[in-house]
Parts: sequence; C-alpha cells; structure tokens
Amino acid sequence: MNIPSELRYTRDHEWVRVAGGEGTIGISEYAQGELGDIVYIDLPDVGKPVRQGEPFGSIEAVKAASDMFAPVSGEVTAVNGLLDQSPDLINKSPYGDGWIIRVKLTDPAELDTLLDAKAYEQLIAQSHQE
Repeated sequence: MNIPSELRYTRDHEWVRVAGGEGTIGISEYAQGELGDIVYIDLPDVGKPVRQGEPFGSIEAVKAASDMFAPVSGEVTAVNGLLDQSPDLINKSPYGDGWIIRVKLTDPAELDTLLDAKAYEQLIAQSHQE
C-alpha cells in the first residue's frame, strides 16, 4: 500500500501536503480502497472556513457514503473541479490528480497533532487485526 512519507494523516484517513502555508487535502489510498468505486463528492465552496476534525464535505461510493474531516483548520482556497465530472480520480490517483481541496492554514501547529506515515501505517495494521 502506498503511504507517502511527506504527508500527514488523520485517524479518519485524510491526508494533507503542506507547501508555502497552504495545505492540499485528500483521502488516503487505504480509504478509497475501503470505500470502493467513488461515484460522487460534495465539495465546499472556495472561501469557506474549515476546522480541524470537523466535516468539510462528503464522499459517496458504491459501498458507502462518508463525511470527510479536515486535517487542519483554514480557509478553502481551491477545490478540485475535475472531481465533479470524474470522482473516480480519487480511486485512480488518491495522492495526485484525486486531491480534494486546498486550504490556507490558520494554525500550522495543528500539523503536529497528525500522524506521520509510520504511525498511519501502524493504525491501518491495527485495524486489520481487530
């Protein structure tokens, strides 16, 4: 399973990649695999504030629907408009073309509360043992 080391992860399987005070957010390869074929995604509007740990949108798949939770707080600066027509980009490229939103971080210290790749890998391994 692909777990990029430069990303930070939530226990709810979202990821964030930070560059220049902006975070790109998506869901992990593990999460998209658990959901199955993604058929719809509900995206927030640009300019909307998001708070760490709170829902910022929802994702629907053939198997299930789920809220997506913000890994960091900030203001939405961009949404991936390609997902309107091709939500399956998340299945094909969860860490690349399947990104979901970008936010301007309001509290970079929140990154310290997220899991690094090794801790996230351990979280997934534990969930398979239960």
